[in-house]
Amino acid sequence: MNQLVAVMGRGLVPTETALLNADDLGFTRGDGCFDAARVVVTDQGRRVDHLDRHLARFARSSAALDLPAPDEAAWRELIELALASWEWPGEAVLKLVRTRGPEHWPGGLTELLTITAATDATKVRQGVRAITLNRGIAADSFAAAPWLLGGVKTLSYAVNVAAKREVARRGADEAIFVSTDGYLLEAPTAGLVIAADDQLWTTPTKDTGILSSVTVEVIMAAAAASGVGAAEALFRPEDLPGTDGVWIASAVRGVLPVLELDGVPLPHNPELSAHLARTAGF
Repeated sequence: MNQLVAVMGRGLVPTETALLNADDLGFTRGDGCFDAARVVVTDQGRRVDHLDRHLARFARSSAALDLPAPDEAAWRELIELALASWEWPGEAVLKLVRTRGPEHWPGGLTELLTITAATDATKVRQGVRAITLNRGIAADSFAAAPWLLGGVKTLSYAVNVAAKREVARRGADEAIFVSTDGYLLEAPTAGLVIAADDQLWTTPTKDTGILSSVTVEVIMAAAAASGVGAAEALFRPEDLPGTDGVWIASAVRGVLPVLELDGVPLPHNPELSAHLARTAGF
């Protein structure tokens, strides 16, 4: 695997270096957070897309978990060190990880990053067939329950990964979670954008507890800046055939048009899809 590993306070380490204690709380309980951004390497240089936004979300996740605030300057220095050493061309994934550290060997936080060559996303960027999966919660479940850690990019991703396996079992490309009261929420690892009534819409984050997507934020901010309406609303699956298009927005894979949901064809405007992808930096 083409991968690079760097540890806070140590710098670059060999990829095979053992880094966690057996009782690290991130490993044993998922007590930690992470963030992931796209790295692009071209003849013109290297970049991390929307790094400021990703670092801000990383800090918000840390605060929600009652972890000390990340040292942003130290993280930027570590990222620059890693990026300067990454030579694999094309796209890669930068992942920042923080855990509460060892449970019985108090040694502070575990903080590290990886850069890993990305899977080719060319095909899914042309469009995906999606299915809905029941998320088992109502659309307002997080309204009065901050301990559920809504909107936090925690290390507890077992449900998200299980959803991906279910997608594969059903022969689809992607999933969109649906609340028990029938509203669309988000994809397991991506946000949702809907075009309808001459504006863009996305799922509200506050009461639903979904993660605030950096890619969705960028798209919505650009729309608002250009005079296009950008708002939040809850949609049902049966609403989508009457819209102008639906996209799953991922920081790494890009802006993926949803061509079909649960076997029902959805509207698709290739020019609009290309515009949204360019807006997000893809």
